Amino acid sequence: MTPFLMRSGVDGQSFFPSLERVQIERVACTDPTAYGLHLTRWDCRTLQQVVIEQALVDTIHYTTVARILASASLQPHRSRYWKTATIDEAFTSRAAQILWCYERVSWLHQRGEVVICVDEKPQIQAIQRGAPTQPMSPGRIARREFEYIRHGTVGLLVAFNVCDGRMWACCLEANNHEHFLWALAQIAQRWARAGRIHLIMDNGPSHIDHHTRAYLNSHPRFRPLYTPAHASWLNQAELLLRAFNNKYLKHFESASRQHLIEHINASWSEYNRWFAHPFTWSWTRRQMHDWASKKQISICSKTFATVH
Repeated sequence: MTPFLMRSGVDGQSFFPSLERVQIERVACTDPTAYGLHLTRWDCRTLQQVVIEQALVDTIHYTTVARILASASLQPHRSRYWKTATIDEAFTSRAAQILWCYERVSWLHQRGEVVICVDEKPQIQAIQRGAPTQPMSPGRIARREFEYIRHGTVGLLVAFNVCDGRMWACCLEANNHEHFLWALAQIAQRWARAGRIHLIMDNGPSHIDHHTRAYLNSHPRFRPLYTPAHASWLNQAELLLRAFNNKYLKHFESASRQHLIEHINASWSEYNRWFAHPFTWSWTRRQMHDWASKKQISICSKTFATVH
């Protein structure tokens, strides 16, 4: 086979004719096991060897393979996790109750009721870098020491007021029902004037523990609402945790575990002063039912864990 080499180009468009390019892309989209390999994913050097072995081309450089894949928006070295949620009556019923609260949050506020989303971020590592971070300077970004010292972990619980976007947070010694019940008592005290607290949370063990359910049943101010299985993305507290983590935890260096706790306790009140705002949530119950009827059996929700 003649490679039909043409003038070189930086975008990979002019190295090989369309037919050969499509064949290379097809190999990249095929599982390596189809070619007798035990690889779990492709890399450009292996693709180079396979396309030559399959006589798709006589010769090709692995960097050319990389340009061909890039021009076709193919990234075999990356993947993203996703969850499957089964659509049934339980799913739509739970989702509809939560979406009803989001749709009526202002009306509920006028009635003296609040919608509170609760979520945890467990096992936050208190990390101290092995050497001081070098600050940025003109022409150079900040540089952080790769080696670090661990000082333990901290569990963070947040409660998010859907109406005004303000948060309350606390650090938990353990993610169990005893500490969660203490947090619920603090939430009840913080929103003591609310006639009712619509409490949105996922199905974490501490949330569905029989001690927790007994507490909620004995405190009628709380109206517990659990997200459907594999649909914790309906909980707006996940959006809050993501924003809080990016602003206050992502690059924080802790001299000790207590240092991290003090930082968190000081940060959530600052978040309320500077950044608190209601999240724009436009997904309604009607849209959810229409969407669910089209999906019929199951839905896939992507997570934010991306593998390289």
